[in-house]
Amino acid sequence: SFITAGAIKLGAVSCDTSGVVRWMEGRPQEAGRQVVCSFSEGNSKVDLTPKDVNARTRVHEYGGVPYWIGADGAMFYTNFADQRLYLIKSEGEEAICLTPSSAYEEDRRYRFADCVLDMPRNRIICVREDHTDPKPSDVKNSICALSLDGSGSMEVLVEGHDFYAAPKLSPDGTQLAYLSWCHPSMPWDSTQLTLAQLGTDGMVNSQETICGDVVAQGDDAVSVLQPCWSPSGVLHFIADLSGWWNLYTWDSGSIQNLYPKDAEFAGAAPGWQLGQQNYCFLPDGRCLACFADPDLGASRLVDLSTGKEYGQEEGLPRYFGGMNPSPDGLLYFLGGDPAKAPGLYSWSLEGGEAKMLLSSMKEDMQVDDGYISKPELIEFPTANGETAYGFYYPPSNCDFEAPEGEAGAPPLLVKAHGGPTAQTSIVFNPALQFWTSRGFAVLDMDYRGSTGYGRAYRMKLKGNWGIVDIEDVCAGAEYLVKKGLADPKRLAIDGGSAGGYTTLGALTFRDVFTAGCSLYGVADLATLAGDTHKFESRYLDGLVGPYPEQKAVYEERAPICHMEKLACPILLLQGDEDKIVPPNQAELMYDAVKARGLPCSLKIYEGEQHGFRRSENIEDALNSELAFYGRIFKFQPSAGRDIDLPSLEIANLAD
Repeated sequence: SFITAGAIKLGAVSCDTSGVVRWMEGRPQEAGRQVVCSFSEGNSKVDLTPKDVNARTRVHEYGGVPYWIGADGAMFYTNFADQRLYLIKSEGEEAICLTPSSAYEEDRRYRFADCVLDMPRNRIICVREDHTDPKPSDVKNSICALSLDGSGSMEVLVEGHDFYAAPKLSPDGTQLAYLSWCHPSMPWDSTQLTLAQLGTDGMVNSQETICGDVVAQGDDAVSVLQPCWSPSGVLHFIADLSGWWNLYTWDSGSIQNLYPKDAEFAGAAPGWQLGQQNYCFLPDGRCLACFADPDLGASRLVDLSTGKEYGQEEGLPRYFGGMNPSPDGLLYFLGGDPAKAPGLYSWSLEGGEAKMLLSSMKEDMQVDDGYISKPELIEFPTANGETAYGFYYPPSNCDFEAPEGEAGAPPLLVKAHGGPTAQTSIVFNPALQFWTSRGFAVLDMDYRGSTGYGRAYRMKLKGNWGIVDIEDVCAGAEYLVKKGLADPKRLAIDGGSAGGYTTLGALTFRDVFTAGCSLYGVADLATLAGDTHKFESRYLDGLVGPYPEQKAVYEERAPICHMEKLACPILLLQGDEDKIVPPNQAELMYDAVKARGLPCSLKIYEGEQHGFRRSENIEDALNSELAFYGRIFKFQPSAGRDIDLPSLEIANLAD
C-alpha cells in the first residue's frame, strides 16, 4: 500500500573522515529489517550490511545506533538475531565476529551499544548489557572494552550503577567521559556525567563527577545527556541546569552554558535510544548545535563561535537534527516538513537550498498537496488553569467534499504519543495523513509531561501519569468541539504503548470519547510494574509511585480495575513478542471488555514486538482501525482504490 510500499525509515546518519556518508534504513517490506547504507561512486544507493543481517541493538530494548565507523572506514555493527558485534574491514569483505561463540556460547547473552573505537589499544569501548540472568533485576549494565583481535576478550572498565550511556574517549585517549544513572530515575530525570582518567593499561585509574548526581531527586536532579569531545579536547554536554536542555562545556573545573536559551538542544525524545547526538564539530573546530524553537515551531541551527542562527530562510527544511560534517564542511542530516516526506539532506553554511539526497518515500509515491493536511499548533486551557499543546490537522482530500447537507464538524481522532516522556512530530507522516484524507480531523497531542517544552512542563507528569495526560487529551477534544472543528458524537482516540494507556484511561475514566484504539498499550499498571524489562522496570515509580507501597494508587489508575466505568467500544492491537508491554495486557483488557458486553476486538500480530515493523501488519493495523470506526460510527469507510478493508470480528456488536 501507499503507507509502506514506497516508504523506509531513515536514521543514524554519519560521515567519516574521508567524506563517506552512511545512514540506517528500516524497511517495512523486509519485516522491518534495518540496513546500513551508503552511496556508491556512481551515486547509487548500496547496502553495506549483509543481506541476512538486521542491524539493531537491544540494549535497553529500545536500542539505538547499531553501527560505528573507524578512521580507516571499517564498519562495526551489532546483529539483531544474536546481538553479537561484527566487523567489516572494507566494503565487500566478509564480516568478522568480534564476540564469537568460543568466547561465550549463548546468543544474546550480551548486548552492545554506544561503541567508541580505541585503536591504539586495539579495542572498542562500549555499553554492555549482560543477560546471563535475564530477570530484569539481575541484568547488569557496564562500560567494557572489547578486544578487536576476534577472541571476544572483554574487560569491564566501569560498573556499579544501574545504567550507562555515551562513553566518549578524549582525543588523546587518556580520559573517558560517560553517563550513568540509577533506579528509579530515567535519563530525562537525573543522570551523572563522570570523567575517568585512564592509565597506560587502558583501565580506569580515577574518576570525578562533572555534572549531575545519580542519587539526586526532585529540585536537585539534573538531566545530563550527549557528552562529546571537541577536536581540541574540550568536553561538551547537554544539561537542563537552566530548566531547558542547553549545551555546556567543562574546562578546568568550570561549567559554561554556550548559548543560554529557553529551547531544547537535545532532540525530540532524548534518552530513549543510545547514540543520539544533536550537535557536531566542523573540521576547523567550530561547534554547531541544533535546537527546537518553541516560538517558531521549527528547528534552528546555531554556530556557537559567532552566535549566528540558521533556519528555513537560509535554505534548511523546517525540521532537522543530528548534523554530520564532512571534511570539506558540507553538512549531512535528516530533515523534513509537514508537507514533504522526510529525507537525507546536504547543506552548507555558505547558504543555498538544502539538497535532498534521498527521500524516505519513493519518487512515484510522493503525495500531491491536495491530499495533505497542514498542522496548526494550538494551545488550549486544561485542568488547574494550566495550558497544554497539540497540532490540529483538518480533513483534506481534493477528490472529495463533505456530502451535501452534512451537518456540523468532522469526526476527530485524538492521538496520544508513546513514552510518555516524548513528544509528537509534525514532519510528514503518511499514517497520520491516512486519517485526514479519509475525512477525519486529527489532534496530535503533546500533553503535559511531553518533552520539547522545558523541564517544568516535562516534570508535570511526575506522580501524575493517568491524570494530567488524560485531562489534556479530553480538554483538547472538548476545545475543538467548542471551536466547531470536531463532531462531539464522533470523537475517537488512539495511542501506542504509553499512549495506549492514556487511550484506555480516557475511555474508562472520562465520558468524552465515543470509541478508541489501543496499540500495545498498558491496561494494568501493577502487572506492568512487575512484568517489563530493566530499563523501564522502575519508570512507574516516578510516573505513579513506588510499587507495591502505593498499590492502591496503581489500582485506582488501572483501566482494567474499573471496567464498570467503561461505556464505549475499544479495538486492541498487539504484537505477540512484545517484551515491553507483554501481550497479556491486551488479552486481559479484551476479556474484561467482552465480559461487560461492550463492542470490542483484539488482533495479535505474530512476530511483532513493541511497535509494528512488518509492512503487512502496519497496513492491517491502520485499515482495521478505520474499519472499526466505520462500523461503530456507522459510515462506509474506504481503505483506498482497489484495497479491501480487513474483515474485523467485533464481539458484542450487532451490525
